[in-house]
Amino acid sequence: MKKNILFIILFSFISTLSIAQDAATDSTTVKEKDKPVKSTFESGYLIDAQTVVVPDVKTLEMVIQHKFGTIDKGSSDMWGIYGASNIRVGLNYVVAKNFQIGAGITKRFMMTDVNAKWTVFQQTRKNTMPVSITLYGNIGINTKDISTFPERLSVASPVGKVVAATDGDRLSYFSQFIVGRKWNNWLSLQAGISFSHYNMVDYQKVGQAYDHDKIGAHVSGRIKVSPQGSIIFNYDAPLKIKDISEQREYNDSYPNPKSNLAFGYEVSTGAHAFQIYMASTTSLLPQEKMMWNMNEMNKKGFALGFVITRLWGF
Repeated sequence: MKKNILFIILFSFISTLSIAQDAATDSTTVKEKDKPVKSTFESGYLIDAQTVVVPDVKTLEMVIQHKFGTIDKGSSDMWGIYGASNIRVGLNYVVAKNFQIGAGITKRFMMTDVNAKWTVFQQTRKNTMPVSITLYGNIGINTKDISTFPERLSVASPVGKVVAATDGDRLSYFSQFIVGRKWNNWLSLQAGISFSHYNMVDYQKVGQAYDHDKIGAHVSGRIKVSPQGSIIFNYDAPLKIKDISEQREYNDSYPNPKSNLAFGYEVSTGAHAFQIYMASTTSLLPQEKMMWNMNEMNKKGFALGFVITRLWGF
């Protein structure tokens, strides 16, 4: 069944690309060149999600992401500001048209990640291409001392056997297929599907380990309320799919990761974007958010965060 699900995703992806290619081919019959739309989103980041946007070629992008602790302790820790924080600093560079590579470091688990993003098709002003289609992927590397890793279930070990960690167990992966559209001057929406994988996961008891793989669904949007200001939101849902689960006793008590809801406000000046928001996860890397988030969407689970991006053209 797992193979069937992956085949359906792959078939849907190929079909979408085929339709998009047909639309792009039809544009050759238009006498006036149909140009891509501008500013589907103001940044390559929307809260803690990727957007369909890749800056111009030879652009260097710096990103600072910060999340405070959850607000459940109230004024005792200034609603999470004095609590445990999570920080990521990254650099991305557009090496070719619509293709970007990058790297970053994250405080939690001392993670280092390398990533790539490719906007395969861009929405055009005359709608010969009605949507933008983007692929994103990263590899995360847990750089903590291997001796600090607890015994867990590794994909490299015999089935069901708990083993000590090796260097290969440091790795995690995330890939995402995103479709976005700028509907008008004030509304942009995007949706996506993702696949996350960890080489090593925790276990609860014999026969009930956490899954190494997770498929997720994503929806994000931006509503402009002024020339520089926008209301933004993001929703991520880890899907509970029995046929790809490693649970031998699969039931409703299995601790599936919680969905993430985030909403906030963005101020953009072209080369800069600043976003402040509330989110029901303290994770920053997307695979961590999809695999391990157990925060409820209430005052015990939400945390304050912000994102700063800065662009330099060369």
